[in-house]
Amino acid sequence: MHLYRTHTCGALRAENIDEHVRVSGWVHRKRDHGGLLFIDLRDHYGLTQLVIEPSSPHFALAEQIRAESVIRADGKVVARDDEARNPNLPTGDIEVYLSELEILSETGDLPLPVFGEPDYPEDIRLRYRFLDLRRDTLHRNIVLRSDIISWLRQRMTADGFREYQTPILTASSPEGARDFLVPSRMHPGKFYALPQAPQQFKQLLMVAGFDRYFQIAPCFRDEDARADRSPGEFYQLDLEMSFVTQEDVFACVEPVLRDVFQAFGNGKRVTENFPRIPYAEAMQKYGSDKPDLRIPIEMQDVTPAFDGSDFKIFANMIAKDERVRVWAIPAKTGGSRAFCDRMNSWAQGEGQPGLGYIFFRDGEGAGPLAKNIGAERTEQIRSQLGLEDGDAVFFCAGVPKAFAEFAGRARNRIGMELELIDADQFAFCWIVDFPMFETDETTGKLDFSHNPFSMPQGGMEALETQDPLDILGYQYDIVCNGIELSSGAIRNHKPEIMLKAFAIAGYDAEIVEQEFGGMLNAFRFGAPPHGGIAPGVDRIVMLLAEQENLREVVAFPMNQQAEDLLMQAPAPVSNAQLRELHIRPNLPKTTSGEEPTKE
Repeated sequence: MHLYRTHTCGALRAENIDEHVRVSGWVHRKRDHGGLLFIDLRDHYGLTQLVIEPSSPHFALAEQIRAESVIRADGKVVARDDEARNPNLPTGDIEVYLSELEILSETGDLPLPVFGEPDYPEDIRLRYRFLDLRRDTLHRNIVLRSDIISWLRQRMTADGFREYQTPILTASSPEGARDFLVPSRMHPGKFYALPQAPQQFKQLLMVAGFDRYFQIAPCFRDEDARADRSPGEFYQLDLEMSFVTQEDVFACVEPVLRDVFQAFGNGKRVTENFPRIPYAEAMQKYGSDKPDLRIPIEMQDVTPAFDGSDFKIFANMIAKDERVRVWAIPAKTGGSRAFCDRMNSWAQGEGQPGLGYIFFRDGEGAGPLAKNIGAERTEQIRSQLGLEDGDAVFFCAGVPKAFAEFAGRARNRIGMELELIDADQFAFCWIVDFPMFETDETTGKLDFSHNPFSMPQGGMEALETQDPLDILGYQYDIVCNGIELSSGAIRNHKPEIMLKAFAIAGYDAEIVEQEFGGMLNAFRFGAPPHGGIAPGVDRIVMLLAEQENLREVVAFPMNQQAEDLLMQAPAPVSNAQLRELHIRPNLPKTTSGEEPTKE
């Protein structure tokens, strides 16, 4: 017999009855039922119920065993009584009557319980992550992550892609987020950087003729944490293709994402054909370039209904500035003063002066705005939006660029408050036609709005003949349930077009050559048209695991302050290490004006 187990804790079934078996695992919980002692023994694969009779020589030892201790148990498999069967457990038809017991490892006092998974402070969960990972939900999430990554690798290979590894130690990049820097011992005063993404390397692979690349790529960015963004590192399904158009990328990526969500989505519906929504349309309808299409609310422009009306707040704004628009956010079933007042209070809590509204009852509009603009204009709004008695509509006014983000949050809030969200689906869309350039609100200068390395629609001719603010790029985002999974683009593979685009944004050719010379030089030796995208693995798993925070699908995440509480990183290093790297810390002053003490 094997030293530790003949079967895992999830393997035993009715066909094993009368067999003598050995199982090992963690004591999940103990129960004393009328003299019999029951132990649920857990390992990676499942649970097996052990039964210890009072007459057993191991009964006293079993009584003393703490939860989460590791034991080995020998015994005979027997059928459970009919009333004791557990149909929710794969091993629920059997139990093991214990004949031998050995404690392999005892546990001390637990800083957090495993059984039952009660809420616990995040710092405790992260400091004792090895215990947290024993909990069923988190354990299943990490297994799900592994299964999804394995599925993606097989699918990409089947679709003709090959996985190539790109460097982890590379050069610092001037664009994007902050780099994590790594000092060079052999080259004093110089630093490597951990890659924010394999962007330049995967493009160079296309220049080198590899045609279809993918990688489950680690990426490193020194950014603040958010629920959908981990500080430090994350992983993405990075891919690039040669001799492709934007439509070719969509045709390749869309089936992969659709199928992985169907394979792991627990029966939820998945968008069959992902709609393509131009950026300008997305901002106007949803107030966001990552719209949650599970919410059946589309905003509309109702400026004419307020232009010249007796509601002077909006009318005066429209008269003074031709850029001012009034957007309506329809709220089906929201037609009560209580709900409208609640939304108004929410808006004030978000730093807004309020949120104007009209609600409909008895065939007419009600509320202060309806009285101010009159029945004819109110009916104009109702008819345009297709509203009925029992519905409401809310309004945002101003220059859309200034209020669109708030309007989008109001739309989402209305959808949640009124329970309009169809949660039984994964709603995908492509956001396309991003503007290449925008005006910086502070300086008034032109700058890139999204991705400076994408091909402008219309190529060199567009750069030379069109108003820069009218030029669109071959840039696209993939969005699911209001979460951006990735940005992508058809790359600008022609040096002359790249230099022209940067010149429009105010960058001298000398600067571009200095910062991106490696890429430009490669393009001068025959670069194919190419494009790609990099859907975030962490975010895909988060959606499929039905979690709201990435920390629930990452084995060893950092906290909000980018600290690894388990391994105590970041941490000071010795003076000897610093001398070897030719580094002298220049630490910030404390509130007392003195440098903090160094260990």
